[in-house]
Amino acid sequence: MHCNLNFRIGSFLALVSLLFINSCRPDNTSVLSDSDDNGGYASDASRIEWVNNDVISIADVAGTIYNGAHMRTTYGGICATVGVDTISTPHVLVIRFGSEENTCTDGRRRRGAIIVKYDGRYNDTAKIHTITFDNYFINGNQLTGSIQTTRVDTTITGNWYYKVFVNDSLNMTQYPLNSQFVTWKGNLVRKWLTGHLTADRFDDVFSISGSTTMVRPNGHQYSVGISTPWKIALTCDYVQSGVANITGYNGARRLDYGGGDCDANANLYIGVNSYGITLTK
Repeated sequence: MHCNLNFRIGSFLALVSLLFINSCRPDNTSVLSDSDDNGGYASDASRIEWVNNDVISIADVAGTIYNGAHMRTTYGGICATVGVDTISTPHVLVIRFGSEENTCTDGRRRRGAIIVKYDGRYNDTAKIHTITFDNYFINGNQLTGSIQTTRVDTTITGNWYYKVFVNDSLNMTQYPLNSQFVTWKGNLVRKWLTGHLTADRFDDVFSISGSTTMVRPNGHQYSVGISTPWKIALTCDYVQSGVANITGYNGARRLDYGGGDCDANANLYIGVNSYGITLTK
């Protein structure tokens, strides 16, 4: 009888220990029931920051003498035309894609115009470049609002970077009665990792750090603090790597965009649990 009692107690303790261990083990397989967590804000942040980064890149290509000529040659006047007014103050640079969608050499469809206002020479440091839009669309999504960039020089050649203030919105539908705005506002640092020595946009890779506030189409607001810089390549539709701390109506999360591959996979961490999520573009 004594042995049976010890056996039962031992079995009970073993079962409790097993349950405790399992309860502490990260859950990698559970399905996320909240649509915001299940790729919602991860996709929105990736999408709008990629678009912003692309716009700055296009402006830089058009705004420099050498790259401006390269852009005109590459696009052949079919995808975009570039005009600049250096008489007025501030100067005005306009990249026009036309009123109808044009498929550019990167395979993305654009229409409307990107407008850049600046003082001095385009590449001067410590000068604010203000980018706005005239009915600008990319792949059917309309970008409105403004982006301000300031180039910062360092003592190391090639290590200059941008301070970026974003205050814009991406509407992911072409139907006015069904607007799906993602707003993006905050202060970022944009560093040129590779490609700055060539005139080819398609070898350009950037890192993005800083913090923003994002509001999703459903009205939910999130604070996005980038703890490990995001890697963004112009040839990839997604943020390829980097980590952000996300806080919003449903609490604190950690978002990891992965190890650097160009894919739609990311991981979301809620407490001790991790979840694989799929990004949409």
